[in-house]
Amino acid sequence: MPAIAVDAMGGQHAPVAVVQGVADVSLHTDIECVLVGDAARIQHILEGVAYNPERIDIVHAGEVIGLDDEPQEALRSKRDASLIAALQLVQRDRCAALVTAGNSAAAILAARRELQLLPGVRQVALASVYPRTVDHQGQDPLALLLDVGATVRCEPLELVQFAVMGTAYARVISKVTAPRVALLNMGHDAGQGGEVLPAAHRQLAALSGLNFVGNIEGNERTSGRADIVVCEGLLGNIVLRLLESVATMAVDLTTSTAQRNWRWRAGMAIMASGVDRLRALADYASYGGAPILGIDHPVIKAHRRSTAQSVANAVKVAAKAVRDGVTREVAAAVAAMG
Repeated sequence: MPAIAVDAMGGQHAPVAVVQGVADVSLHTDIECVLVGDAARIQHILEGVAYNPERIDIVHAGEVIGLDDEPQEALRSKRDASLIAALQLVQRDRCAALVTAGNSAAAILAARRELQLLPGVRQVALASVYPRTVDHQGQDPLALLLDVGATVRCEPLELVQFAVMGTAYARVISKVTAPRVALLNMGHDAGQGGEVLPAAHRQLAALSGLNFVGNIEGNERTSGRADIVVCEGLLGNIVLRLLESVATMAVDLTTSTAQRNWRWRAGMAIMASGVDRLRALADYASYGGAPILGIDHPVIKAHRRSTAQSVANAVKVAAKAVRDGVTREVAAAVAAMG
């Protein structure tokens, strides 16, 4: 299998966490990676950890697109950025996929510029994975939310394409034969949500081969009702950040209170499973990564706060996407829409 390009300089804890994650992958899998970034810094970090040199290559890139950089300006002015250099390796088929924990907007714009949209795809979708309850046999404990920021406003057909692409991805990665698809809305009534959402609802319900379960409300997102939740990028991004912040705040409050009060410590011991679920929601950086769907090569976007473990998981997701032909399946699903 061709190597996975990894943006070594992308992310809050880069390059240390990124390089350490790739080093771990080299020891425990047969995945080959190309670390792209400051070659001297990358080599220095590798020398401090155990790794398999036969499975890691380094490509130097002299610039970095920061997490807070304005994306379009950064892409214009930083031609030798690690993100761009890594995508160019994919574009030239030196690598089969990209993993980055860097600037999300820059990653989306750069992927659109350096790679190609799949035939028939109107807009790309940035997905996010998150833990939820499992209510049905064979469900993946992680659900997929898309879009979370690539396409701010959507037409009905674009939302339908997101559902189709997400379904194809879940079938390959999660091995769920018929993933349940829901449309995020303010209620279950098919006519709610202005003009776009009711039209999308009608098209989703009419699409053969799609396991559409109707609208889903925000409070149902962590239930097992849907495996794939579809929405516009603006709404998806707000929902994602809200879930992260609430989960983090809840964990911080319970932990700090328990440290001061023995009754809270006793209560937390009794409610251990519930506290663990809260921690799982808050520990979003450990999930690995989620795809930018709609382009002709797998691009996995890891969380900006990714740890070494998260980077390693993201690389494994990228390798699985390549090995199992995610892009091919997504393209076939979109083509089948007609």
